[in-house]
Amino acid sequence: MIRAVVFDLDGTLIDSAPDIWNAANRVLHEVQLPPVTFEQSRGFIGRGARVFVERMEMAVTGENLADRTADLHRRFLHHYERAHEHTRIYPHVPEALAHLVSQGLRLGLCTNKPMGPTQAVLRHLGWADLFGSVIGGDSLPVAKPDPAPLHEVVARLGIDLSETVYIGDSETDAETAEAADVRFGLYTEGYRKAPPEALFHHFQFGDYRQLGHHLHSLP
Repeated sequence: MIRAVVFDLDGTLIDSAPDIWNAANRVLHEVQLPPVTFEQSRGFIGRGARVFVERMEMAVTGENLADRTADLHRRFLHHYERAHEHTRIYPHVPEALAHLVSQGLRLGLCTNKPMGPTQAVLRHLGWADLFGSVIGGDSLPVAKPDPAPLHEVVARLGIDLSETVYIGDSETDAETAEAADVRFGLYTEGYRKAPPEALFHHFQFGDYRQLGHHLHSLP
C-alpha cells in the first residue's frame, strides 16, 4: 500500500534550468570570468549548488581554487534564491499533486537544491505548505545520491519506506532510490543524461497525467 510520494524538485516538478543558468552567468560576470552556455549549465545540475559551482568554475578556468570556489558559491546562492523569473512547473504537475492529496497520500520533497532557494521557489509557486516534509541539499551533512536525505524525508512523514514511492528525473535520483531501497518512478522529461533504460526504476513516465495509473499499478 502506498501512503506517501516523495519528489525531487528541479527537473522533476519544475524546470529551473534557465534561471540557474542566468544566476551562474551573473556570478561569472561579477568576477570577470567568461559565461557558460545553457547546455553547459544544464549539465552541471544534479549534485547540489556546491558541485554546480565547482563544475562551472572548472569549465571556465580549468581548475578549482578553494578561496575562489567559496566566493563563487556565496555569490551563486545569493542570485539562486532570487532566480524565479523563468522557472516553470512541468505540465499537469499541479493536477497530479492535487489528486495525490485528494487520495489521502502524504507528499514529501527531497532535493539537492539548498534549503534557501528551495523555500524561496516553493513560496514563489504557492507550494510553501504543500509538502509535509522537505529536505534540501544542505539539510544534512550528506546529499543525494546518499540515501540519508530520502530516509530523513520519509521518517519525518511518519511513513515506512515500504509504503513510499520516490519520483525523480536523473541519475542522481535513480542512484538515491536504489541505495535507499525504495520504489522509484523516473520522469523522463528532466535533466538525465543516460537513456531511461540505463537507470534504476520501477516505472517511467513523461506525462504527469500517467502518474496515478503507474502508482496504482505497482505491486
